Amino acid sequence: MSTVNISAADVNKLRQQTGAGMMDCRKALMESEGDFEKAIDYLRKKGQKVAANRSDREAKEGVVVAKANAQGNYGVVITISSETDFVAKNQEFIEFANEVTLIALNNMPTDIDALKALAMGNATVGEKLLEMVAKIGEKIDIARYEQLNADTVVSYIHGNYRIGVLVGLNQAENEAVIGAGKDVAMQIAAMKPIAVDAADVPAELLEREKAIAIEQIMAEGKPAEMAEKIAAGKMSKFFKENTLLQQAFVKDNAKSVGDYLKSVSGGLTVTNFKRVGIGA
Repeated sequence: MSTVNISAADVNKLRQQTGAGMMDCRKALMESEGDFEKAIDYLRKKGQKVAANRSDREAKEGVVVAKANAQGNYGVVITISSETDFVAKNQEFIEFANEVTLIALNNMPTDIDALKALAMGNATVGEKLLEMVAKIGEKIDIARYEQLNADTVVSYIHGNYRIGVLVGLNQAENEAVIGAGKDVAMQIAAMKPIAVDAADVPAELLEREKAIAIEQIMAEGKPAEMAEKIAAGKMSKFFKENTLLQQAFVKDNAKSVGDYLKSVSGGLTVTNFKRVGIGA
């Protein structure tokens, strides 16, 4: 055991640098003979151990952050997960999530592993995550990372960081296009469309929905040939309820989202979107 004298000021300095508890900082400095860099490494290793010990815990809470770049043509949306909503509502945790999202936005990593390898202050994003685990004592991780490119990308955060949305539009950024993008992003947050339009709905999902519709109709005693026609009507309703451009616009139910966009600017439409929610 080290006999080096560890002062309260040293412990407090390490605590300020790492956010770890006072006793953990004192032990780290003693084990590292007063070397701050080694003490930080010690705490990171402790964080790794804590993360491993909690790897079987479910992290169903957290925050979602969506951001678009200054050029307005690229955006990212990230979920930083936690075990409890108490942690998710903590301002330091929210600020951490925003900082990670900004790093992703500026560096455009290809996936979560690449994001974790990026620099964050005097460490990497992955190492800072482990420091948060050690400090907070919950399983914390990057649960989801999505990117979007388009002529204009609009970001939106809903419900105190519970839902993040990116909307890609096919026209260059201007005030009207951005305003429409915000409206559509709120639509996506509220109505949870599964695709931009019918052509983007996965074939296996269409087949399943149609099969269910036919089975329901035939169970009512309708003949097979009639069931096919009635099922087509049910699928039309399915598209109106579940595809973005065909959904009724929440701000004016007399219009579809597609019609609303065209009223803003001729030919304006959504090319893609990302919706990420806690528990969704």
